[in-house]
Amino acid sequence: MSSHPNQITFGTDGFRGIIARDFTYDAVRKIAQGLADYIAYKNMRVTEKPHVAVGYDRRFMSDRFASTVAEILTANGITAVVSAEALPTPAISVLTAGKFGLGVVITASHNRFLYNGVKIKQNGRSAPPSVTAELENYISKAVPMKTPGVVVVKKSFKKGYVDYLNSKSRIAPLLAKLRGPVVIDFMYGAGAEVADEIFTSKNIVKIRAASDPLFGGITPEPVEKHLGELIETVKKKRALMGLALDGDADRFALVSDKGQYMTPCQIAPMLLDYLLKRSGGKGKGKVAQAVSMGYLTRRIAKAAGLTFEETPVGFKYIAEKMISEDVFFGAEESGGYAWKGNIPERDGILTALMFLEMTVKTGKTASELYKDIEAKYGKSVFVRTDFRMEKAIPNKHSFAVKLKKKLPKTIIGKKVTDTNTIDGLKIILENDSWLLMRPSGTEPLLRTYAESDSQENTKKLLEFAVKLMEQ
Repeated sequence: MSSHPNQITFGTDGFRGIIARDFTYDAVRKIAQGLADYIAYKNMRVTEKPHVAVGYDRRFMSDRFASTVAEILTANGITAVVSAEALPTPAISVLTAGKFGLGVVITASHNRFLYNGVKIKQNGRSAPPSVTAELENYISKAVPMKTPGVVVVKKSFKKGYVDYLNSKSRIAPLLAKLRGPVVIDFMYGAGAEVADEIFTSKNIVKIRAASDPLFGGITPEPVEKHLGELIETVKKKRALMGLALDGDADRFALVSDKGQYMTPCQIAPMLLDYLLKRSGGKGKGKVAQAVSMGYLTRRIAKAAGLTFEETPVGFKYIAEKMISEDVFFGAEESGGYAWKGNIPERDGILTALMFLEMTVKTGKTASELYKDIEAKYGKSVFVRTDFRMEKAIPNKHSFAVKLKKKLPKTIIGKKVTDTNTIDGLKIILENDSWLLMRPSGTEPLLRTYAESDSQENTKKLLEFAVKLMEQ
């Protein structure tokens, strides 16, 4: 992403920037005008243009930036309605699956407090790359409309989202059957905006639910290093599990009753296995997951007779498959999960409700649920490590192809059986262990991911990645 307002680009899931440097009123106005021009061109032969729902998270001035978006759209003759309150990002996605043709969310998701951003939603999920590429073109040429006298329409969207969640899970009866405490960490994010309507049981322990634009000094990303308070509270309360949501509540993390952080490569198979059992063995379709995810889901899919496919990193690629193909379950390494019967969007609160259902219906804690998976499908030790490089690698595919030529026939004593270059280089070994080396593309950063059946082997795989880069 460039800091220059004429070079606004949408990354994995939207435009992000540092407030007052990259993310400014001028940038937001250009994005809104570019969106208005895009809508006008796409609907030039129809009388009524699609309505736009505008949402926002709890970040500094997010509500004001949202109103600015609506002002520009309204000045262009487009009906835009701003949420009356901060809400989870999936709440706006739900609206775009109904009467709103498009959604705009002011959020920087899991990034630090000094960032803000813009996500574009369409048909119940993030706008696909084909749409955002067109938008970037319109934004680069946009001249924002003047907005004197424009009145912004505001409406509460909270009830619609709560109703959607209740339609997917019988929440009140479910919570009434909880046989012990469950801790939910909102990380000071927008998920807490619906906490009183959704998480009503006395057994629900809510932490970091207050509205704080500084996020209590933490980064609202639900990964182990930011979940110390959740882990300690789970242990102190002797809870069945701990659940965490990111800043805009579309990502999810799990801490077991033993206070262990569960990786996405452990969470995804727990979900998939339960959903298959929940379907009474009638689960059909495909499992689609990001290339940075692991082998347990593949093994479960194979055992259930489901096809399996990997996608580039970014939930938008999974969402596209959910729209165009028969996808039973989708998962990404950053904590996004979705399944058949819902909109094609990751939703942290919906995932949290599914884990509450799992513990109520099975009578098992998180560690007991995972122990069943491990006994049937094997162990998973997954680690991701990012490290700085001297310069950015702009072409991921070229990087992957060159690196692939350097590969030995065996790594850590195991034969290399396959490689995947759809997003970096993924190396698969004969026992399903794997290593992914994926450059950022926009900054001098190499992301390395590895999974095996032991801490020792996972560490060796990551060490091999470093040595390979030094060759």
